[in-house]
Formats: sequence, structure tokens, C-alpha cells
Amino acid sequence: MSTFYVTTPIYYPNSEPHAGNAYTTIAADVLARYHRLKGNKVCFLTGVDEHAANVYNAAKKEGLSPQAYCDKIAPTFVKLWERLNISHDIFFRTTSDLHKRGAQKFLNVLYDNGDVYKGKYEGYYCLSCEEFFSEKELTDEKICPVHKLPLQWLEEENYFFRLSKYQDRLLAHIHENPDFVYPVARRNELLNFLESGLQDVSISRASLSWGIPFPFDPEHIIYIWIEALSNYITALGYETSSEHYQTFWPADVHMMGKDITRFHALLWPAMLMAANLPLPKHIVGHGWLTKNGEALSKTRGIFIDMDGDIATYGVDAFRYYLLREFSFGNDGDYRPARLHARYNADLANDLGNLLNRVLGLVNKNFEAIPTPTTPGEFDDEVKEMAQTTVDKLDEHINTFAFDTALETIWEFVRRINRYIQQTQVWTLAKPETKPRMGTILYNSLEALRLISVLISPFIPETAEKIQKQIGLADFDTVAEWGCLPAGLTVSKGEPIFPRIDTKEQKQPQPEAAAKPKQQKKKKTTDLVSFADFQKLDLRVALILAVEPIEGADRLLKLQVDLGTEKRQVVAGIAEHYKPEALVGKQVIVVANLEPATIRNVESHGMILAGSGDSVVLATLETEMPLGTQVR
Repeated sequence: MSTFYVTTPIYYPNSEPHAGNAYTTIAADVLARYHRLKGNKVCFLTGVDEHAANVYNAAKKEGLSPQAYCDKIAPTFVKLWERLNISHDIFFRTTSDLHKRGAQKFLNVLYDNGDVYKGKYEGYYCLSCEEFFSEKELTDEKICPVHKLPLQWLEEENYFFRLSKYQDRLLAHIHENPDFVYPVARRNELLNFLESGLQDVSISRASLSWGIPFPFDPEHIIYIWIEALSNYITALGYETSSEHYQTFWPADVHMMGKDITRFHALLWPAMLMAANLPLPKHIVGHGWLTKNGEALSKTRGIFIDMDGDIATYGVDAFRYYLLREFSFGNDGDYRPARLHARYNADLANDLGNLLNRVLGLVNKNFEAIPTPTTPGEFDDEVKEMAQTTVDKLDEHINTFAFDTALETIWEFVRRINRYIQQTQVWTLAKPETKPRMGTILYNSLEALRLISVLISPFIPETAEKIQKQIGLADFDTVAEWGCLPAGLTVSKGEPIFPRIDTKEQKQPQPEAAAKPKQQKKKKTTDLVSFADFQKLDLRVALILAVEPIEGADRLLKLQVDLGTEKRQVVAGIAEHYKPEALVGKQVIVVANLEPATIRNVESHGMILAGSGDSVVLATLETEMPLGTQVR
């Protein structure tokens, strides 16, 4: 059996967890669940980094000892992970004796190997980052680039680690292992930093008492980053070289935000080299979640209302939105309006309605899941796409492309919706065509079973609900076509994603057309607030295909590519544009409109155009990457 070891950073418990912590942990959870699905033996580690100066200061403000404060805050992380359905195997606290002994052993090894020496340190330090900044990283204002807070000047005698000694080995390792740091942008940043030269780093503090004492000099405590990084091995039982440690080290994936990749991709591997230990296989530094264009920060009070959004849409919708909306290596701007649109379009409409429709037809026409006896048109295409979807999913997960992985699954979801329409299965209830109806419904249920398996790492509660409604008593994890037993009794089932209409998210309705007898002169511009404007999600899209809509002279049905997904949009431009003239144009799409049905055709967005005597599409002067946000 193969093994898979995935970790999140251990988070500072100086306050309760925020959505940035949740984003990292959900991504790691997807990897853990996916590898369990494949039959691998998995260890998923998360936890809290308690020996930090900012934790000490937070405790002092509340009049608590640092340990008492950590004992108060650590359970809030456990509680949130339970709410988010995180399947971690270890929740690790650095105040544990296991960690203290392991961290001291690791430091002793570095010292005994000659890579630790005593010296004097002077420099600018960020208390929130727990990090010194070199002269080349400083601005004239001496402000932390992450927390935007003034840096403090510190001088003290410290122990140092000979990081500079490992510069060439680190460069060679990153060049020889191009997937060691992901994504490529993080890798390039680190290579640039490496090539500018590494300096030895301070690894002790004499001015603090809250921490783990040096084993060979109790007047110093281990610098938080040195101690924290060692948790990845101490949690496994490094101190005693336990069976767990021997089974799972080296880690397959260290998952984290991009701001701490340098510690993980340079300092941590260098220390492992110094200790003659294997290096982790992948360092993954994802983008930041932002709100109104700014990074989330407990220190600066910028946060996302996770509780409110989970209460409204459910935990699976929240997980789905975080993983589907943003390309994992890039920053992503969290917008409740986009969560609402994703919920109603992808979850309620595409997946939820498909399940309800198929179950309804089975319940109406059969006593149980029918046996597929009568193959026909489109069946082979659906089966082939099922296998292609499984293969593509593995590729996307292995490159941490969670958004593309979900889009691949949803392409299959939409294909089954088209299968239902193409076969017009609801018309086949007559005795002579009922066997064909049974085959189509069996194939649709088998597709839903397969979909439930594939979505289970991402939205596990939904996956279980689908299988229960299909009639499976135990969760089926087989991602192969043809495993659904005929004869199961399906449930009528409540909608797994009931549509949600909130006043805040509803689109404005046009005013009545009636005119008063004496009409006042209307202002040429009705002002809206900047906050209202920010609710619009305008994206660059490419028109892939266009076709007229039968019986609608003014309407065209467009297939557009937004970079991370393809959508269908209805536009009233048929009197002004021939379909063939539109293909290949880059346009601007309002991407967060609620889906609408126009002449029985669903539209997931709106194309921007100028409208007067004629209609002119809003196009771009220069080509831009698809999905680029228009501000």
C-alpha cells in the first residue's frame, strides 16, 4: 500500500482561526481524502504553533498565562475543522512534551554536525511574522510588507544556523526537481532569492522566556520558526524514530500560504540536509484570499464572515466556492455574490436538479433501479466521458489544480443533463420503449454515483447524500463505470441544494414602463455606491461558438470561455451580428448574475454592449488572459 503524508502549517493561536486558515486546511483535506479514495495509507497533520511572541503578548493582554491562553484558543481551531468537515489524523500542539523533546533532539543534531554557532544579531523584526528582514527587503519606512506595521529594531546575542553553507545544494535540488516548489511563480521567486545569496539565520532568542529552551544552553529558547518547522517530524515521533515516522516521512505535500514558502522551501530543507534527513517532495504555496483587494489578516482585522455564509449556504457550498472560484496558485477575491451565484448555478441547478429529475422519473416509472438492457444513442459517449473525467481528475489533483478538477467534474454533470434532454427519456414510458427508458435512467444514476465518488474529496456531505438517495447503504468509493447494482430502491429525497434567494443577492428588476402625463426631466446618470459597483464581477471571456435560438429573432446562444470554465450566455444581438462574425472575439461578461431561462435556454451571465440605434459589443483593444477581472 502506498502512503501519503500531507501537512498544513501549524497556525498561530494568537486569535481564533480565519478564512485564510480554512482555505489552506480545506485544500489539504481534499488531498488527504483523494488519496484515501485511491486506497493509500494517509496521514494528515494540522495544529497550532503556540510558542510565539504574538501569542505571549495576546495572553498578557487578557491577563492569562501563555499556556492558559493557548488552552483557550486551540479548541477554536478544532471546532472550526469539525464544522468544515476536515479529516485530519493529527491535531498537533507545540506545547506537547512529544514536540519539545523532538525539537530539542533535532537542534542537538544540527549543533553536533557543526551547523550551529553563537554570534550577535542586529536587524529589523516583525513581531506578527516572527521574522527578521534583511536590508535589501526593507523600504525607507521600515514597514512589514505583509502586516503593514512598523518593524522593530532588535539587537541580541543569538545562536545561528549556517544557512549560507547550503545555498548551492538548495539551488541544485530546486533545479533538479522542478516540482519541488509549486506553483512556478513561487519557484521562480525562490530561485531569484537564492541566486542573490543566502545569509546565516538567527535561531535563538535570549530576550523571551516563552518557548522551548536550547538543550545545550537553557538561557536561550529556540526561535519559533526553527521549532515550528520541526513539528512535521516531531508529530510523527521523530524523537524515538517511531514506526509512524518511518512510515510517513518524508512528507508528500507541505501546504501553506505563499507568504511562508521561503521558510519551508529554503530554511527547512537546509536544516534537513544538515541533519541528513530526506526532504519533503512538494512545497505548495497557494495565493492569498483577499477581501476588497486586501489580504486577510487577524492582526489588521480583515476577515471573511465564514459563520454567516456557512449558515446560509452550508459547509459544502462554502468548500466548493473556495476551491472552484480561485486558481489555487493565484490570489482570489472573496465575494459573497459569487458564492451565491455558484450555489444556485453549479450546485442547485446543475447537480441538484439533475439528481431530483432522475430520481423523480425512476420513482414514477419503476419500483427500483432498472436493469440496463437496451443500449442506444449517446450511451457510449457518456461512458467514455466518465472514464476521461476520472483520468483528468487525477492529473488535476496531482498538480493542485482544484478549480480545474471541479470544472472537469461539472462538465460531466452538464453532459448528463444534456443526455437527459437528448434522449427525451420522459417520453419513453410506453411499454414498447420502457426498456430503453430504464437503460437511460440506469446510466444516469450510475453517472450520479460516479460523480458522487469524484466530488467526495471536495464536498463530502453532498457525496454521501447523493449515494443515500440513490439507495446505497454504504458509501461506494469505486470510480469505475458499471458498479451500481440494479434493484436498489431509490428515495424520493429532499433537494440537496434548495435554491436560495436572498434580498441582498437578487438582481434589480426593471421599473414599470408606464409614463406619467407630466414627466419630470430625468437625470442622465443615476449614481450608485462604490460598494454596489464592487458586487459586479466583470470578466474577460472568449466567444467559442454561436448559434441562433429557434423562434427568437433577436437572440443568440453563445458559448464563452472564462479561462477556468466555459458558460452558455444568451444575448439579444442577433439583429446586429452574424454568428460567424462573433466567434473568436474577446468580450466582457458579467459573471455573477443569477442564471436566467430565456426562451427555454439557460443563460449564465451577460455580455456587455453599447446600445443605441445599433448594438456594439464591449471588446478589448489588446488581448488579455481569459478570466481577467475588469475593474
